[in-house]
Amino acid sequence: MNTLLSKIIERHNLGNRLEDYDIIQNLWSGYGTLARVKTDTDQFILKQISSPEKIKHPTGHDSHFAHNRKLKSYQVEMSFYASYTAHRELAHTPKYIAHQNGEDNYLIIEDLEKFGFSPKNGISEDEIRLCLEWLARFHYTYLKTPPVDLWGTGCYWHLATRPKEYEIMGEGPLKDYAHLVDQKLSSAKFQTILHGDAKLANFLFSQNRVSAVDFQYTGAGIGIKDLAYFCSSIFNETELFKTETQILDKYFSELKRLGANEELISTWRELYPYAWFDFYRFLAGWSPEHYKINKYIKFQMNKVIDDIE
Repeated sequence: MNTLLSKIIERHNLGNRLEDYDIIQNLWSGYGTLARVKTDTDQFILKQISSPEKIKHPTGHDSHFAHNRKLKSYQVEMSFYASYTAHRELAHTPKYIAHQNGEDNYLIIEDLEKFGFSPKNGISEDEIRLCLEWLARFHYTYLKTPPVDLWGTGCYWHLATRPKEYEIMGEGPLKDYAHLVDQKLSSAKFQTILHGDAKLANFLFSQNRVSAVDFQYTGAGIGIKDLAYFCSSIFNETELFKTETQILDKYFSELKRLGANEELISTWRELYPYAWFDFYRFLAGWSPEHYKINKYIKFQMNKVIDDIE
């Protein structure tokens, strides 16, 4: 590792010598490492990607198809950081430094720790507001932007990328209407670029600021897919029912402030239950005992069924 790090540091002019290398976490299912690197002149985040000799998926969804999906996700993230910067004034993300594909497969971005950002396990009302504003600003920035070198459809649970999960689902409306819901979401007016994995763990906070990381599943879609998923990561069943109106109003008021028209707002509002249905469809095949399968997500599913039937 020290030899590779020395090459990377020299190749991208990131200092004269390595001073510290700290693994923040191992990547999902053994696909590499995320590390904080300090040199005599710089500090950055290095995401090194490698294919594991044996894939050990935590829920048993191992396949050649899943392996290729994971490898593509890292290529998408590299493309996003290297090519998409229009959002950064409104919706902060780490600056891109470098990436490389091939034998040495890695991404380098700035380390937000230098600017006081850190992850959180819990979140306050003000921090929720910051995240909702971040999502609205990111989505507004990329309205009608084609997903070049990203996923054609964003979010990691997209139906076309989850054939095994769909196949093993139990029979019922989630399976019966899965393709219809997917088509309704992907063909809806006012497509934008989605974060694709907008959970609390992928937001970092610093005083009255928020930044987002982990753009492996960035691609086209309607903004409320990110919004629903974010809510699933911060609220329990009771809180989801209690805060729904407030959350939607805050997100859409920020979009309106930025210039979104009423047609966009009404279109996305109407499809909010469909976003939950789509995510529930994934969970039902991927991890049918998952704690996020609760009364609220079933309530949203039933709203969709009533609408379709």
